[in-house]
Amino acid sequence: MDKNLISLVSNKSRGAEAFRTLRTNIQYSSLDEKMRVIVITSSSPSEGKSTVISNLASSMAQAGKKVLLIDCDFRRPTVHKKFGIPNSKGLANIIIGENKIEECLKSTEIKNLYILTCGTLPPNPSELLGSKAMTKYLNEFKEIFDVVLIDAPPVLAVTDAQILSVNADGTLLVASYGKTEKKAIIKSKEMLDKVGSKLIGVVLNMVPSKANEYYYSKYYGYYDKE
Repeated sequence: MDKNLISLVSNKSRGAEAFRTLRTNIQYSSLDEKMRVIVITSSSPSEGKSTVISNLASSMAQAGKKVLLIDCDFRRPTVHKKFGIPNSKGLANIIIGENKIEECLKSTEIKNLYILTCGTLPPNPSELLGSKAMTKYLNEFKEIFDVVLIDAPPVLAVTDAQILSVNADGTLLVASYGKTEKKAIIKSKEMLDKVGSKLIGVVLNMVPSKANEYYYSKYYGYYDKE
């Protein structure tokens, strides 16, 4: 299992606390309607979106939600590697009718957390993700799970994230501290806005520990005493 799955290692770690805060912020981001389907993407590759979504999924599951994490990055899938599970069949195989949902869903060592890997890499990712079959299955997943988290490719690289965000209740954009440029974030937001995506926030990833040193040295000890 990937060492970057912070919330699986220690419930009292700083990383785990950060993901609990993110979980709470999502919960309160829309009081009028529940966030059932959430797309997590980034501006460019290697900004840590798959690590963020994997930790967020485990944090939500630990809070008692029945969670499905779907790897929709058909070009560069990594979720199966993080959880140490096979990727021989998954979402792509379901969409084309090769396998049934129950044949592809994978449980994890975390109660309430299920994974749907991308499966066989298709030659036409955007068409598959924008198909009627994808919408049909996404609606089925919403009936089975409390929360569906979708790992989508970077916004500036391909159109997949835009396509997926159309059927989502909200979209999270992951940015890497000291790497992601402001103009890239702005451009990504503009592209998501064009398709009517509801951007619920930006997650700043890979923040050096010293950047949080003041906050935790002053307050974190009190949390341990509660």
